[in-house]
Amino acid sequence: MSTATVDPEAVVDDSAQRRLALAKEASREVAQLTSSDKSAALDAVAAAIEAAADRIIAANAEDIARGQADGIGDALIDRLRLDEVRVNALASAVRDVARLPDPIGQVVGGHRMPNGVALEQVRVPFGVVGAIYEARPNVTVDIGALALRAGNAVVLRGGSAARSSNTVLVDVMREALAAQGITPEAIQTVDDFGRDGARALMHGRGFIDVLVPRGSASLIQTVVTESTVPVIETGAGVVHIVLDESAPLDWARDIVVNAKVQRPSVCNAVETVLVLRQAAPLLVPVVASALQSEGVTIHGDDMVAGLVSNVVPATEDDWAAEYLSLDIAIKVVDTLDDALAHIRQYSTGHTESIITSDARNAERFLAEVDSAVVMANASTRFTDGAEFGFGAEVGISTQKLHTRGPMGLAELTSTKWLARGSGQTRG
Repeated sequence: MSTATVDPEAVVDDSAQRRLALAKEASREVAQLTSSDKSAALDAVAAAIEAAADRIIAANAEDIARGQADGIGDALIDRLRLDEVRVNALASAVRDVARLPDPIGQVVGGHRMPNGVALEQVRVPFGVVGAIYEARPNVTVDIGALALRAGNAVVLRGGSAARSSNTVLVDVMREALAAQGITPEAIQTVDDFGRDGARALMHGRGFIDVLVPRGSASLIQTVVTESTVPVIETGAGVVHIVLDESAPLDWARDIVVNAKVQRPSVCNAVETVLVLRQAAPLLVPVVASALQSEGVTIHGDDMVAGLVSNVVPATEDDWAAEYLSLDIAIKVVDTLDDALAHIRQYSTGHTESIITSDARNAERFLAEVDSAVVMANASTRFTDGAEFGFGAEVGISTQKLHTRGPMGLAELTSTKWLARGSGQTRG
């Protein structure tokens, strides 16, 4: 008598796909919720997160200890960490999302055809939003809240580094939905399937309507190249600040320090500062000194090294580096044209800023730089969904189709056309 063998990978794939199918079914229910239903559900989620703070922090401590034992870097540890302040901020962000205008049903455009048929283009949910991300337990809550407010179900793959934190956060959110009479299957995780869970998301045609990766450049590239479902690409942040000859000294110092030091482990932190040559003798020593006093290591070219002590000689790799740490590259360029050329060569299309008192330089920079967010006289740290008034964000899109820049509620919707006629036929 022969014994049939079972392929463990096939069992995992089938189990993960069943979970995607549950999310797809739940998406139809969530799409029919009223705006007040969704707001009430999010308020319940926020309250549940606050009530479970001790449980969340304890789970996060397990992740932190495991990450430190595994030797993951300080930048990932910072992204991973949840303390009481950050847990309360998560709950506050969920409440902010609950108060945002509901995008579903908003009329985007429309007109009446010559034959009398009335056309309306309205916002509708995507259906099921998938997310693959690393060491970011806040993303679990942010994307869950935004997806729900926009009438979507969500399937999450949060990575092994935040496994304990994400497990508790997903459980808390699902419990809150169930208590509100909403199917908890609207929030799913495939973390327990490991890499097979990520593969199920990337190949989930018919279940996943859009997939958003957040994390390292290698993770994003893997998702973009391997997925058979639509992907919104969020990019790495090789972010630049340009200081021209007219840059006020205090603005240059304060903005660069804020953009590097306030939270160096995030994608909108500045990585390269370009200083126009005429401004370098005045600006470089002051800006560099302020950075070094905050513990920043400066990787500089020859002129920077001649103006500042304790500079690490910059290499070609430094101009393309997303440090995500207390490191920064500083380069002196001859003209604004040279600064723009450097940005075109090395930018990842995330965020760039110029510090200047010259209105023509500011407007030229804003017009010519081809990045998702382009600024004049402001810190790059403002490239953030919450700062933009979105309540939270799904990520920063660096692609040009569907959406670009910080992604909020509207970016988690599609549209459909409604046609209302009175018996018209086409001749």
